[in-house]
Amino acid sequence: MSNSFAKDIDGKAIAACVLEEVAADVRELALHGVTPALAVVLVGSDEASQVYVRNKILRAEQAGIRSLEYRLPNTTGQAELLEVIAELNADPLVNGILVQLPLPASINEGVVIHAIDPIKDVDGFHRHNVGGLVQGQEVLTPCTPSGCMRLLEETCGDISGKHAVVIGRSNIVGKPMATLLLQAHCSVSIVHSRSVDAAALCRLADIVVAAVGRPGLIDASWLKPGAVVIDVGINRIDTPEGSRLVGDVDYASARAVASAITPVPGGVGPMTIAYLLKNTVIATRLQRKSALMEKI
Repeated sequence: MSNSFAKDIDGKAIAACVLEEVAADVRELALHGVTPALAVVLVGSDEASQVYVRNKILRAEQAGIRSLEYRLPNTTGQAELLEVIAELNADPLVNGILVQLPLPASINEGVVIHAIDPIKDVDGFHRHNVGGLVQGQEVLTPCTPSGCMRLLEETCGDISGKHAVVIGRSNIVGKPMATLLLQAHCSVSIVHSRSVDAAALCRLADIVVAAVGRPGLIDASWLKPGAVVIDVGINRIDTPEGSRLVGDVDYASARAVASAITPVPGGVGPMTIAYLLKNTVIATRLQRKSALMEKI
């Protein structure tokens, strides 16, 4: 298939539509005297994390969501961080809590994630939300997989019956992505570092979701002609022209075979932030519903 048949999936444009939906939801909640609030906790001075946090807060404010920023020094201990989370859990005016990862090596990320109230866990990483997702319950779902599903919905329409291959089995992307694809009635395979002939498995796929963290691993030889490719990878590489961001997919090669593909940057990345804010609205509604049930 020639390049002329490949379509770039415009994550920026689709994310903008999601943010418009979020803003409309925020206006609807305002009619009931509710303004969603998102608390973002950043420990340390990691440069990339600071950029991510700045973008999240900016997008939140643009959508009408109140943002609360907690910047803690590198010297912050686990007990001190857990105290901050406990205070945010107890504050009824805080609807979403995001602890920016990675954390300093001295802090156990798992302990911190599971200390967040599941109904305020807008990352969707708490074991309650992970288990609820597998069981098809109404819970907060990880942002990146949710954003990928929206990209597929906008690009493909109904994906029921399609064969999807997820490359990578992380708790953040790979596993929840496979679960969401199953819920959309796809046949799903997960390819990982122990898979035998991973490329051959991928060549069977109508949909390929790459989330392995290895720049340019997947090229045209991994793809069935006409496959839809969602590239979750964000890798910074050095070139003679300077450093640049690339995905897990060799874009130039893959777009000659794929029917549609996400570029890096500008594909999945904007969707992650958009769905973080969507989760903040969902969390707000779940909390209101829970409060109403307690009064009955």
